[in-house]
Order: sequence, then structure tokens, then C-alpha cells
Amino acid sequence: MTNVNLDSESASAYVRAQTRWVDAGGTRFAYRELGPEDGIPLVLLNHWGAVLDNFDPRIVDGLGRRHRVIAIDYRGIGASGGIAPATVEEMAHDTIALIRALGFDRVDLLGFSLGGFVAQDLALKAPGLVRKLILTGTGPAGGQGIDRVGAVAWPLMLKGLLTLHDPKTYLFFTSTSNGRQAASAFLKRLKQRKTGRDNGPTPRAFLRQLEAIKAWGRRASQDLASLRMPVLIANGDNDIMVPSALSHEMARRIPHAQLVIYQDAGHGGIFQYHAHFVSKALMFLAA
Repeated sequence: MTNVNLDSESASAYVRAQTRWVDAGGTRFAYRELGPEDGIPLVLLNHWGAVLDNFDPRIVDGLGRRHRVIAIDYRGIGASGGIAPATVEEMAHDTIALIRALGFDRVDLLGFSLGGFVAQDLALKAPGLVRKLILTGTGPAGGQGIDRVGAVAWPLMLKGLLTLHDPKTYLFFTSTSNGRQAASAFLKRLKQRKTGRDNGPTPRAFLRQLEAIKAWGRRASQDLASLRMPVLIANGDNDIMVPSALSHEMARRIPHAQLVIYQDAGHGGIFQYHAHFVSKALMFLAA
């Protein structure tokens, strides 16, 4: 496979993208977009506590070369208004309203971690709205271990505080040399935007999203076999937040799903292997 050469980019487009707002369902949602305006847009849904500055510029830029890419803040977090939902179902309803408010009747979805939960729920609630689905670092409703994400995350967040490292170093990447190098590069990319940065998550929003994740892990299994759109699944082989085994499980349950597992990689496998992931995602979206 030929990887997209993102290293040749002189500067990231995403880090210069303006923050915009759209009113949907009584809430003012913040989003950023880039890429050509024609074609099916690709909506990006991110992880627990993430704001617009937490989307990897290398991935957004790579996808934005060929697609209109729209990154959003969930309700109640970052620059979006309202109170953060405490269920994935509410987030899915919000996202449907947001997509329709932007004037789209069909989109592609890319969900990472919590965003993958929202993307699955949305695709099941409104299958006609979703052309193609990309699920990364995520798992199905009721997936074993998802409801323990807090127990896994809190000690590593404390470790980050004590070692003066961003907790994502420990949560998203392996402790190997490759993992640590990838973590350092990823975190530097997230700091590339110097002006117009988003607001960080409030403790209340952070905790309400955690409740949503726990509830998703305790929820009854969904009928993933009813998903008829093409689905691409990607993850690292050592995801400690949403166990990698759940990626394999989704691939077994979703008809004709494609599965990519990155070696020596954790929850943030797509960030560690961003060039390969972008190439794979572009091929998937173009097929």
C-alpha cells in the first residue's frame, strides 16, 4: 500500500481552520472544517474529554485533501453550548441534528473511542444518513471492559500528573520505545495550533462523558449485523482503554467489515500509524 506523504506538508491546514458554530436542537455546536466542498462530507467524532484541538492535524489534513472534513465538539464541551450528555444515545441524537442543521442528508463518519460509540449508535438509528463508517479505538455496546475505563484511566492520569507528562502518553500509547516516540510526536502535533484554541473540558463535562462511557459498557448488545454500510475498523494490538479484542468482535459481527490492527500500538494506534491509516481510510472511502 502507498502511504500518503504527510511529512511533505509545509504546514497543517487544520491548525489554521476557523472555529464555526451551528445551531441544532436548541444547542450551539462548535466545529471546524476543511477540504473540498463537493462530495460526501466526512464527520469526525472524538474521544472522552476531547475538544477541537484534540483531533490529530496529520489525520485531518490527510483526509481533507480529498474530502470535506468536519470536526465537531459534542454538546457541553469545548466551544459548544449546553450541558454534556451522560449517554451515548443523546450524543448520537445531537450529532444527527447537527448533521441535518449543516444541510447534509448523507455523510461518512469516523469515530475514535467514545466517538466510535456515538458513530455506531447514530448509524443504527439513522442508517440512511451514513454512507460509510470508520470505527477506531472503540468497541460495541456492552463490550467487556468498557465500563472499567475509569478504573484504568484514573491511575494513569495521576501518573501523568506526577511525571509531568500528558496522560495520553500512557493511555493512548504503549510503553515501548516506538510507543513513546509516537506519543511525543502526537502530543507535539496537538500543540501546533497557536491561536484560536478551543476551551478545555470542564470537570462536569468530563465526568458526564465518563458516565456515558460506563453506561455504554453496561448497555445491552446492539444488532451490529444490521449495519449494511461499508465499515472499516482500526485499532492498536494493545489497547488498554477499549480492549483490542473488541475490535475483532465488531469485525466478526458487522457484515463484510474490514479490520486493521497495528502492531506495538495502543488506543491511539491510528495516531502512531497516521500515514498508513490515512491511506487506508482514503482507499476505503473511495471504493
